[in-house]
This record gives sequence, C-alpha cells and structure tokens, in this order.
Amino acid sequence: MKNNVLFLLTLVFMLSLSTYAQRGVRIAYIDTEYILENVPEYQEATAQLEGKAQKWKNEIQAKLTVVEQKRKDLSNEKALLTNELIDEREEDITFEENEILDYQQKRFGPNGDLFIQKKQLMQPIQDQIFAAVQDMATGRKYDFIFDKSSDAVMLFSAKQFDLSEQILRSITRTSKRKQAQSKSERKAAEKEELIPEINEDLEAREKALEEKKAERESAIEKARKEKLAAREAKVKAAAEKRQKTIDDREKAKQAKLDARTKTTEAVKGESETLKTEDTKPEGETKTKAQLIEENRQKKLAERAARKKELEDRKKKILEDRQKAKDSLNKNN
Repeated sequence: MKNNVLFLLTLVFMLSLSTYAQRGVRIAYIDTEYILENVPEYQEATAQLEGKAQKWKNEIQAKLTVVEQKRKDLSNEKALLTNELIDEREEDITFEENEILDYQQKRFGPNGDLFIQKKQLMQPIQDQIFAAVQDMATGRKYDFIFDKSSDAVMLFSAKQFDLSEQILRSITRTSKRKQAQSKSERKAAEKEELIPEINEDLEAREKALEEKKAERESAIEKARKEKLAAREAKVKAAAEKRQKTIDDREKAKQAKLDARTKTTEAVKGESETLKTEDTKPEGETKTKAQLIEENRQKKLAERAARKKELEDRKKKILEDRQKAKDSLNKNN
C-alpha cells in the first residue's frame, strides 16, 4: 500500500513537471527547525515550558522520596505495630504511590499537560509559518515548497532555494506589527501567562483524589484516637482496680492493728486496776472487775478453811483410834 501511494505521488509530480516544463518549475524549501530556533517568542515559551516540566519532575521526586521514607519507617516499626495498623499504613503508602503515578501521567502522559501545552505552543508558530509560505508561494509563483525538517528525505538541497530566512523575516515583521499596539494592551499581555493551565478533567480528578485522601486520613485519625482512648480507659480501669486492692489490704491491716492495740490496752488497763485496788480509800466505789476478784478470793479462802477443817477432823479421828488401840494393849 505504501509503495502504491509513493508511486502515485511520483507520477503526479512527474506530470506536474511535464505540465510546467515550458515555463519552468519553481521549487523551494524551508527549514522549520531553523525558523523556530530564531523566533524569540517560541524560545521564551520553550524555556518557560521546560521550567514547568522541571518543576513537575522535582515535585514528583519529592513525593517519591516522602513515600520511600514512609516505607522505611514502617519496616523499622513493624515489630511495635499490630497487623491492623500495618495493613492500614501499607494501604496508605500504596494509595500515595498511585496518586504520584496519576500525577506523573497527568503531567507527562500522552495526553498530559506537557504534550498539550507544547502543542499549543507550536500551533501559532506553525500557523504563521504556513501563512507566510502560502503568501510567498502565491506572490512568487512557486510550484513546490518542501520542509527540510519534516519526514521527507532530501539528499541534496541547494542554498539558493532555501526560503527559511525570508519566512523568518516575514514572521518577524508580523510579530512587530502585532507588538505595535497600545502600551496598556502590552502591559496586560505581559501579566498573562504565556501557556495557560488546561485539562480540566484531570484537575477535577486530582481534586476528587485529594478529597478522598482527606476523608481517608480523617477516618484513620478518628479510628486511631478511638483505639487510644479505649486503651487509656483500660489502663485507667486496671490502675483503679489495683489501687482499690491496695487500699482494701491497708484497711484490713489497719483494722487488725487497731484490734490488737485495743486488746493490749484492755489487758494493760485491767492490770493497772488490780495494782491500784489496795491503794484506793475505803468507801470508794469498786468496779465490777474488783468485785469479781474479791468474790474469787473469798471463795478461795472458804475452800482453804474447809480443807483445813477436814484435815483437823481426820487428824482427831486418827488420834482417837490410836488412843483406843493403846488402851486395849494396856488391858491385855
């Protein structure tokens, strides 16, 4: 198919040459790359676009550095985190990596900002070049004007047929006419950006991703605070329970000490009462303990008296028996 097209083009070209053979065919060419390199507006816009591209690259690299640091921190802290927290942080890191890839695609993809803005930058200059070529071809009766920098292969091109300088002068004159406007208009034009930001769909998607990220971060932060609050509540309850146990033990210990002290004081008081019993003046009211002790002493004295009486009676009976026995022995 390609060979057929090339054959047809060659045939048309040869027929055209034969048609204009009597008057002579006028052929010329231009070098678009040379023209663009010498248009100040194009060079300024290119420099601005390259600056933007470098800024975007720096932003992407900074974001990648942050994500890589987060991944290293997670690897170092895995031993201190639960599986749930590890999964959440890994999911956040993956989400951020996908965002960076989307941002990179937005800036440098086939339909990204760099491609679109470069196309916007080239289009006006290409239109000017095309318009200047059309005017020159019409005014000077050129039959063919080729572009040396295009895909067409030019094995040889004589300098005398190069119209690049003339096209460049035409574009420069047109640019100067456009610049010869009012001073206020020139100032207003200087304030505007040379290449406006476009691609509203990508901007909307980026905004949606940012909102989704913010919601996720908010939910993660809320869950983290709830877990911390529950953990603090458990720690507080355990501390209160431990303190209550300690307080109960202290109370029980103190109660035992108080009971022991009370018993000791009671015994000590009773002993002191017995010691001071004999020193009390007559007619003084005696305590119950004193009365009990007097009753006990009285009973002991009565018991001792009865015992002595029994012993005396026993002794008398024995003496009587011995006297009777001695009397019998004496009569015999």
